[in-house]
Amino acid sequence: MTRPARRTRRTLQMAGAGAAALLALSACSSSDSDSDSSAKSDSSVSASPKLSGTVTVFAAASLKESFTTLGKEFEKEHPGTSVTFNFGGSDSLAAGITGGAPADVFAAASAKTMAIVTDKKDAATTPVTFVRNQLEIATLPGNPDKIASLKDLTKSGLKVVLCDKTVPCGAAAQKALDAGSLKLTPVSYEQDVKSALTKVELKEADAAVVYKTDVHAAGDKVEGVEFPESSDAINDYPIALLKDAPNAEAAKAFIALVQSAEGQKVLTEAGFLKP
Repeated sequence: MTRPARRTRRTLQMAGAGAAALLALSACSSSDSDSDSSAKSDSSVSASPKLSGTVTVFAAASLKESFTTLGKEFEKEHPGTSVTFNFGGSDSLAAGITGGAPADVFAAASAKTMAIVTDKKDAATTPVTFVRNQLEIATLPGNPDKIASLKDLTKSGLKVVLCDKTVPCGAAAQKALDAGSLKLTPVSYEQDVKSALTKVELKEADAAVVYKTDVHAAGDKVEGVEFPESSDAINDYPIALLKDAPNAEAAKAFIALVQSAEGQKVLTEAGFLKP
């Protein structure tokens, strides 16, 4: 081989080695860059504020069982937090909120009662429907009065309880009665759905028009009777963060749990309908 050829080969070898070195340097630089980005990302995640303190939730009485379960789950997922509930008739809760009662979250049993709060500009976020609920007749165990329809509640001598018409379950019951062109005079009007159900559980009434979720929660204390008119009176349940929420960040996280797949599973298992 001639000397020029050997020189050419040596030049190519040196060029190849240089290129390899540049590639290695580039890869190292890229790796360092990725490492820096990862570190920054980890730092960003770790910088997220840890939730703490009490979340106060005003919620419709029919949400008692499922929200209590979700409250315990929230406290488990966020050590250092606690969830306090005020369950009751949605209209009374709304009046409390607009009257200045300190609360973080409001979950109502109807859009109409949520509007009491939004009309006063006391909600910080637009209410979102997270579940729906349908009515059912609760009778004494074994259904001794053989109640099979909404019309049967109008029988003479039957003691029937309804929620007050200002409460979502009462408004829905009246809507169902109107859909069936029925008139019913109850022995009492109750301020929330749990109070109406309790009348039957204590055998102070023969039947009550409540939600399916309440019949489900009562277990063998009552028996449920479905009726077609209930499909004309399904209630949407909205939830919202309140304007002067003392613990807004934790409240947002609780609302997110309610809307999550985990939260929806708890609610649907309790008998609620999907939004």
